[in-house]
Amino acid sequence: MVETTVLVVVGKKLPVPRIFKRVLQVAIAVSLTAAVFLVMIVGNGFLVGRGNSFQAGLNVWLAFIKRPDILTTMVLTAFVTVLFVYWQRSQERKAQSSSRPTVSAPR
Repeated sequence: MVETTVLVVVGKKLPVPRIFKRVLQVAIAVSLTAAVFLVMIVGNGFLVGRGNSFQAGLNVWLAFIKRPDILTTMVLTAFVTVLFVYWQRSQERKAQSSSRPTVSAPR
């Protein structure tokens, strides 16, 4: 049986396989990184003022983002980050469950 988890999308809770959720999180992280680079490269074109700033910046970004080494670095970084966050959460849960003091209820 496939291990499922909850994915919250626009206020709805959807049960999805755990691997699908992690792949989706990696894809979102890669997309956000690419968007940040787009803003930085196009913004640099505006600040330097080389004429056709937006189109030139977009072309530079497309050439940059299509490089396999850049894409691989972005995907690996996002993948390792997602795995680290899940590992850290599980370690925190284990530590909290083993170190919880038992408190007697007042009478």
